[in-house]
Amino acid sequence: MRRRRGLPIQLILIIVGVILFVILLISLFRSSPEEKAKELVQSFYKYEQDADFGSSWELFHPLMQERFEKADYIQQRNHVFVGHLGTDTFKFTMEDAEKLKSWQMTKSSTIFHDVYKVPITQTYKSTYGTFTIHQDVFVVQEDGDWTLLWSYR
Repeated sequence: MRRRRGLPIQLILIIVGVILFVILLISLFRSSPEEKAKELVQSFYKYEQDADFGSSWELFHPLMQERFEKADYIQQRNHVFVGHLGTDTFKFTMEDAEKLKSWQMTKSSTIFHDVYKVPITQTYKSTYGTFTIHQDVFVVQEDGDWTLLWSYR
């Protein structure tokens, strides 16, 4: 009677190697929270550059959405930047995200934990010359979604 042999050691090593390779790939492509914060800020300001203020508004945290009705935000952003300043777009840069243990949008608002501060710089070439705005924006995860806030302190 013939004895059944187990899996050859080479096959076991190949299977383990493939599993380890897949785990490595997953970990390499999984974004850190800091990277996710920067990706959200990148998306927000790309929408703003394209004057797609409705899409950028959608990335706001609910507290920001309460502060600005969507239609008002779209109209005001277009009015101020395109109408008053005579510019139709801008360039922007952002620095690395910094994790904050806690942060508040206003003195009386909710205290957020695990907030990411992302400094941005917008440069406008307008009818009135070139000017730059430096602003820290804040990113939090709310109900599984990454959202953006501005400071009003």
